[in-house]
Amino acid sequence: MKKWLITYCLVVTTHLLMAQQPAPANYHANSRFEQMGTAMPTPNTTRTASGAPGKEYWQNRVDYDIKVELNDEKQHLTGSEAVTYFNNSPDELRYIWMQLDQNLFQKNSMSSQTRTSSVNEKGMPMASIMRTMIEKDYGHKITLVKDIKTGQPLKYTINETMMRIEVPAPLKTGQSFSFQIDWNYNITDFRYAQGRSGAEFFQKDGNFIYEIAQWFPRACVYDDVNGWQNKQFLGQGEFTLAFGNYKVAITVPNDHLVGASGELQNATQVLSAEQLKRFDQARKTFDKPVLIVNQEEATKNESNKPSGKKTWIFKADNVRDFAFATSRKFIWDAMNVELNGKKIMAMSFYPKEANPLWGQYSTMLVAHTVRTYSKLTFDYPYPVAQSIHGPVGGMEYPMISFNGARPEADGTYSQGTKNFLIQVVIHEVGHNWFPMIVNSDERQWSWMDEGLNSFMEYLATKEWDRSMGGDVAEPQNIVDYMRTEPSKQVPIMSSSDNIMGFGPNAYTKPATGLNILRETIMGRELFDYAFKEYANRWKFKHPTPADFFRTMEDASGVDLDWFWKGWFYGVEPVDQDLVEVEWFALDTQNPDITKADAKKEADAKRNTVARQRDKDYIKESVVEKNPDMKDFYNTYDPYKVTDADKKKYETYLASLNPDERKLVESGVNFYTLKVKNKGGLPMPVIVKMQFEDGTDSVARFPAEIWRLNDQNVSKVITSKKKVVQWTLDPYREIADIDEESNSFPRQPTQPTKFQLFKGGQGFQRGGGTNPMREAQQSQLPKAGQQGGAKN
Repeated sequence: MKKWLITYCLVVTTHLLMAQQPAPANYHANSRFEQMGTAMPTPNTTRTASGAPGKEYWQNRVDYDIKVELNDEKQHLTGSEAVTYFNNSPDELRYIWMQLDQNLFQKNSMSSQTRTSSVNEKGMPMASIMRTMIEKDYGHKITLVKDIKTGQPLKYTINETMMRIEVPAPLKTGQSFSFQIDWNYNITDFRYAQGRSGAEFFQKDGNFIYEIAQWFPRACVYDDVNGWQNKQFLGQGEFTLAFGNYKVAITVPNDHLVGASGELQNATQVLSAEQLKRFDQARKTFDKPVLIVNQEEATKNESNKPSGKKTWIFKADNVRDFAFATSRKFIWDAMNVELNGKKIMAMSFYPKEANPLWGQYSTMLVAHTVRTYSKLTFDYPYPVAQSIHGPVGGMEYPMISFNGARPEADGTYSQGTKNFLIQVVIHEVGHNWFPMIVNSDERQWSWMDEGLNSFMEYLATKEWDRSMGGDVAEPQNIVDYMRTEPSKQVPIMSSSDNIMGFGPNAYTKPATGLNILRETIMGRELFDYAFKEYANRWKFKHPTPADFFRTMEDASGVDLDWFWKGWFYGVEPVDQDLVEVEWFALDTQNPDITKADAKKEADAKRNTVARQRDKDYIKESVVEKNPDMKDFYNTYDPYKVTDADKKKYETYLASLNPDERKLVESGVNFYTLKVKNKGGLPMPVIVKMQFEDGTDSVARFPAEIWRLNDQNVSKVITSKKKVVQWTLDPYREIADIDEESNSFPRQPTQPTKFQLFKGGQGFQRGGGTNPMREAQQSQLPKAGQQGGAKN
C-alpha cells in the first residue's frame, strides 16, 4: 500500500455531513433494501402484519378412534377408524378430503410415473431396479365409508393419494360430522419401497421390525391460506395435517412390544408383572435409563412363537398424526425427565443389532433433546418422547421417531456411526417442535420444518458435545452448494416437490441462514427472543413463511426484508472482493517528520541494484580517496531542518485550536477500503486488520452499507497503528464463495497440490486420492447402516 499525505483543513460542519454520503457517481440504483410488499400476502384479521395469529384466526380439528390389527405372517395391516371432523372455519364444507399416502407405492402412481431414471454402463441402483419388479399389490384398499349416525354409505372418489368424501349436507360453521372408514394394505418392504415407514426382515432369526406410519386415511387441512390442501403426495413434499385427539387400539402377536404416539392406557393388560415393576422404576429414575425388557429377554423372545394376540391401547391428545412400531425383537428402556414440574417419559425400542450403541446413547439423547429444545422455545407438552430403531434412517411423528445408525454385526461401530446416531436422534425428536407442534405446511414448504429444526439440532448437538454440530449450519459448509450454477438451484421458497438439491436447499441453507442471522446480522439476544416468540405464537397452530418472516422482524426491531429476498427468495451467492486499500495520513507539517520521511524515500529510490553491486565493484571512489575534494561540491542538505522550517511549523500550530492540534499530532492513519459485491447477495462487511506490532482488530459494517450501491462500496477506517494485512470475513460468517479475493494484499488460501508418481509417470496436478477425505469417509456408516437420510 502506498501512503498518501493529506493536509488538514477547516470545513463547515454541513459539508462534513454531506461528505459522508457517496457522490452521485458512486450510486448504483437497486431495490435490494426495499420492503417485500406484495411478495408477502396482505395481512388481515386472521394473520396480522406483525406475524401473529389475528383475532379471527381459526383452524379445524379432526378426532380419530382407530382399531388396527397386524398380520405378522403376511405383513398386512387391517384397520377401521371413526373420524369426527369439526368445522371451525367460516365456510360451509360440502366434502372432506382424506389422504391415502400408501397409494404412493402403487405401481402406476403419479410418483412412479413422474420419477425419472436411467441405466448406463455403470448400472442402476438396486432399489430402483427392485422398484420396477415389485409384484406385491401396495396401496390403501378402501372397503367401507359410511355415515356413523345413519349407517348409510357415503359417496367417495379416490384420486391418486387423495380421497374426497361427500357429506350428506353442507357442514356449517361450528358443526361436526362423524364417519367410518375401513381399509387394509400390504406393508411395504423397506428394502425396495423405501419411504418413511415399512418392514425390515432379519434373515438370521426370521423376524420383522415394523415401523408403521402414513398408515390410516388422514384428513387434509382446510385453512385460510389454501382452502383444502389436497396437493398430491409425490414422495418428497411431506405432510399437512390437522390437530386432534386420538384413541388407537393396536392388535399384534402377544409376544410383540409396541411403541406408539401417546400414552399406553392398558399397561396392566399387556405387560408382565416384572415389566410393570421395571416400568414403575423407570418413572422414578431421572439420571439414566432403566431396562424394561433387556437384551437377554429380547433375544430369547426372537425364537418363541406367539400363542395369541394382545391389543395395546394408546391415547394421544392434541396431536397432528399417529405412528407406531412393533416387533418381538425389541429391547425397551426408559427414564423420566422433569421439566418445570412436569414429568416426561423418555424411551427407546431397539433390537440387539443396535447394541451396544443404542443402549448407551439413545434414551439419554431423547432426554437431552427434550430439555434443550424446551429451553430454546417452549416446554415439551406431551407425556412421552421415544426413539425407535428399525429400517427407517430418520423420520418423525408426534412423541415417536424412527432412527437409523446400526453398528456392525460384531457390535463395533465407527465414530461416524456414533455421530450419526447423536445427530439423527436429536433431529427427529426435535421435530416434535417443528412441525408437530409449530404445525407448518410440509407439502408446500419443506424448509419451515427441516430448516428450522436443523438449526435447532445444530444448537442442541453443540450442547451435547461442543465439538459437534457444525456441519448443518456453519456458513463455510454451504459454500459448495452456493457455488452451484443458478440453473441447478431453486430458491428456498420453492414448493417441496420442485426442489433440486433437497438436502442443502431444505435443510442446510435455511439452517445456515438462521445461524447467520443469529451470529452476524441480529446478534444472539435479539434473534433468540424473536425466534422464541415465533415458536410460542404459533405452537398448536398453522404458520406460513410470512408469519415467520414478520414475527422475526416484529419481535426484534430489525428490518430483514433484504435478507429474506436474497437468502430465501433468490439463488445469488455471497462473494465480496477486497479490491484495493488506499493508505492516507495527515500531513502534520512538522519538518522533523516530513524531511526525515522524504530522506528515507529518496534513499530507498537510490538503492538500485547497480548501486548495491557497486559496493563490491568500486572499492573506493575518487572523492572518498580525497576528502578535501568535498569542498568543491555544494554541501546544501535538502533534508536538514532549518530555523525557517521550525518557525513556519510553530506558526501553523498556533493557528489550531486544542482539538485540531490533538488530531494533527495523533498520528492517525486513514485507510480507504474498496469492496466489490461480485456475488450479488448483500451481506455485512466484516474486515480483520492485522497490525505491524502483531496485534489485530475486527471492524463490522451492517449489510445496509450496500443500500445506495449494491455493486461497489468504499469505507474509510482509521487506526493509530499501521495495518499490514486486511482480510474480509475472517471467521467465515457469511458463506463467501471465494476466499482468494478476501485479502489485501492478496494471500493464497492454500497451495495447489500435486502428487509425485514413480516409474516415469511424472507429476500429476490435482486428481488422485484425497487422504484426508478418505480418512473422513472411513468413519462414516456403511450403506444400509443409517437406513436413509434424516427427514
